[in-house]
Amino acid sequence: MTYQFHSPNITANHGVLADVEADLLVVTCGQDEKLSGPLQELDSAAGGLLQALLDSGSFRGRTLEAEWIYPAPVKSRRILLLGTGKADQLDPRILRRVAASAVRHARAKKLSRVCLAVNGPEAMSSSYAQQNIVDGAITGLVDSDLYKDRSKKGTVEEIAIWSAEDTAADGGLERGRQIAENINFGRWLSDEPANIMTPERVAAEVAERASALGVECEVLDEGAIRAAGMTSLLSVSQGSSVPARVLVLRYKGGDGPLLGYVGKGVTFDTGGISIKPAGDMHYMKYDMCGAAAAVSAVLALAALKAKVNVIGVVGLVENMPSGSATRPGDVIHAANGKSVEVINTDAEGRLVLADVLDLARKRGAERLVDLATLTGAIRVALGAAATGAMGAPQSWVDTVLQASSRAGERAWQLPLYPEYLDMIKSNIADLMNSGGRYAGALTAGIFLQQFVGDTPWVHLDIAGTAYTEKDSGWQMKGATGAMIRTLIELAEPTF
Repeated sequence: MTYQFHSPNITANHGVLADVEADLLVVTCGQDEKLSGPLQELDSAAGGLLQALLDSGSFRGRTLEAEWIYPAPVKSRRILLLGTGKADQLDPRILRRVAASAVRHARAKKLSRVCLAVNGPEAMSSSYAQQNIVDGAITGLVDSDLYKDRSKKGTVEEIAIWSAEDTAADGGLERGRQIAENINFGRWLSDEPANIMTPERVAAEVAERASALGVECEVLDEGAIRAAGMTSLLSVSQGSSVPARVLVLRYKGGDGPLLGYVGKGVTFDTGGISIKPAGDMHYMKYDMCGAAAAVSAVLALAALKAKVNVIGVVGLVENMPSGSATRPGDVIHAANGKSVEVINTDAEGRLVLADVLDLARKRGAERLVDLATLTGAIRVALGAAATGAMGAPQSWVDTVLQASSRAGERAWQLPLYPEYLDMIKSNIADLMNSGGRYAGALTAGIFLQQFVGDTPWVHLDIAGTAYTEKDSGWQMKGATGAMIRTLIELAEPTF
């Protein structure tokens, strides 16, 4: 299957809500909010139906709470009232979820023309809010049911984004569309099964999209990877019949420092000789979400014609057990010369990242961010609520965390104390690839730090946030596109 998703037509609307002609008019109301302004005008035109819902207590405005009004005595015969929660908690993340929930409600009812009228505090009526509403609406329409019969599924073809004032010229709508479409591309790469989305296929799909956007793309085959000394990465794939690839994207849009986005792309992770339990192993097709995020961010920045310079470097491998697989106790050498004793072949992502981080530096990256579904330990620590962040110096960590906050993606910093390095010292090599059960996310992070030199670097462990195992009101289970928005915001802040 090739990438087939096409965004609905996105337009701006700033007319009178009662006069909006759509199959569905979606309006929002905050928790315990009083009707005022355009909402009050709509309520008057609708014969007080909105106020009646509030007065009865059947609608309180809690986040994603939904009430239908049908038939409504306005030009859009269906109104969906959606809650946005408490005003002081309304942020880009909530905006995206509300918009995604709205279009999913519309699609379930097979309504193709939707108008979204998201109300809220004045600070959220900016073009940045419009961007996030479009982002949420477009990403909300993508599902992971790639090989199901979709012929009976509704299609949302037109989405009008309503605002109190004309914001069509502000650029928020188009920026939101470009970001969402590239996030959806990354999610598609991750959702495809591993027998289809092999390292070679990932490289081919990304190269095709990069070419269309004018992004320089270099694909290193196994011969080139070996010639570059990247035997740490190759040690992970040597048990598989599927060859490894390293992908390098370069986008030049400005004169500033070169920002490096580095991703772990294990297209399927059995654990190798240290094989995983059978239960839930099928989710290991998502072990490439870090690579998908890194390339999607570079492609999005190119689509936005951002005035930045960025390089994306990702390692694409499959980790399988076989007679040729790396064994526990083997010693391997990374491209920067460090030797590593492989204690656990299921701690493979750091072996891939070690070499691609080093390659990014050699290709000139002056600031680094790596993304990886690296450790189960981060899921134990933070669950699915936040991405784990660690790095140095603190000023660069702060910059990345501020970008994640603006983007509405939660990240939480964890320490890299020297004691964690002691936990991965080997008696036969420079390092061990595993420090055991305790502080697993942190020993993985400090392992990576040994391959970045003095380059400012942040590691984002997205093992808890890269995919979801259950459906929600705003998306089906599958890849989430975690931290792509943060990478875009980091490179080109919107405010």
